[in-house]
Amino acid sequence: MTDTTLDAKEQQKRFILSENLWSVMWQLSWPAVIAMVLYNFNALLDAFFVGRFVGETALAGVSLAYPITQISMAVGSLVGVGAGSVLSIALGSKDKDTQRRILGNINMLTILCTLIYMIIALLFSKQLIGAMGGNGAPLEIGNSYFRITVYGAVFWVYGLAGNMIIRAEGRMKTAAWMMAGGLIANAIMNYIFIVLLDMGVEGAAWGTNIGMLVYSLLGWVYFGTHKASFEAKVASLKTDKENLSSIIRLGMPSLIMSVMSLIQAVVVFNALSRYGTDADIAFYGVVFRIFQFSLTPIFGLMRSLQPVVGINYGAKQYHRVIRSYKIFGVAAMFLTIPFWLASLIAPGPILGSMLTEQTIASTQITYFRIIMVILPVLSFIFMAMTFFPAVGKGKPAAIIGIARQFLFYVPVMLIVPRFFGVAGIYYGSLAIDAIIVVWTLLLVGKEFNLLRRQMS
Repeated sequence: MTDTTLDAKEQQKRFILSENLWSVMWQLSWPAVIAMVLYNFNALLDAFFVGRFVGETALAGVSLAYPITQISMAVGSLVGVGAGSVLSIALGSKDKDTQRRILGNINMLTILCTLIYMIIALLFSKQLIGAMGGNGAPLEIGNSYFRITVYGAVFWVYGLAGNMIIRAEGRMKTAAWMMAGGLIANAIMNYIFIVLLDMGVEGAAWGTNIGMLVYSLLGWVYFGTHKASFEAKVASLKTDKENLSSIIRLGMPSLIMSVMSLIQAVVVFNALSRYGTDADIAFYGVVFRIFQFSLTPIFGLMRSLQPVVGINYGAKQYHRVIRSYKIFGVAAMFLTIPFWLASLIAPGPILGSMLTEQTIASTQITYFRIIMVILPVLSFIFMAMTFFPAVGKGKPAAIIGIARQFLFYVPVMLIVPRFFGVAGIYYGSLAIDAIIVVWTLLLVGKEFNLLRRQMS
């Protein structure tokens, strides 16, 4: 490793530790936001191609399967968020030993977790789609789509985990162009498989797998050519108990959050199956994807917040840790406003990009607006989900994720739709998120007080 490379890497860390935090936020976040936009386009691509070129029933099947496919992404987040938190703190505290061991732990966790996931998913794929409320043609289509995505699970997990490590270094631009490579491959293959070869939903699944393969290969090349800011042993399978435990502990909130989202999807889709139609399922599937995509700026700032909080926390600069959360939270809120306004003012064209076989009813427009209305303030929840693990405290984030589903979503979705039908799903979601925002801010305020006491 040359002196020039070392100087550049040291400058990046000094920038995070000493530069004006608004400047740090801007420099790290714009490529991270672009990266997340590109990444989340993967989810929209499948819905776009299936909705446009296959049909509404196929879109309903893919919508049922989509939340379950996110289990592989949840595993990638477990590994990536946990390892990224450990790495950023190690970079701030100049812990070379931990830095050197990080990839061995990542590789081993990726292999073990992916094997467990693939075995369970392939054995119980139809039951999992059925648990989402699937039956008839949507069940069969969703099962076919899901099983194909499972075959490429290792690329979903490693691609995301590796990219999160690159972001934890503060290399947001590098992470962004890697995501662009995977997205381009996905788009090309979706067009070839679905439009040219008429492979239907199977083509959508294979296209996504190939995109994730390209995504993973780019990460492998990055680490293998010694471009990382730490000693990266790309093929290592060596683990150590202390760091492995820390990765799992700090990554667990992200996994729990994803699993809780799956539980949310289970109760929502079952309610839709019970009180609605296939058209309601397809509609909610589109709304869910659009909502997730609209969170993209927040996700981008989440990822860029991690190295800023982690490195400053490792260097015991607690005043910068507190200000970082506030600055990134406000910035994320304002970045969501343009899409938020467009969704409230002109929802028809947005929904119509994927829904072509049905007339969008006025009640559905209302449902979409209900889901979108709370979007900007959700930035403070997601920043907290990064903030707590980055300061070495995964427990509060885990509590928020678990409570959101088991204390709120499950009972609300089991009870409210009985009285208000499909409308209860949308109104209930709004009420739950409003409560969680307030609770999260109280927990963050408590942590700020602890950090201030350590400064005095």
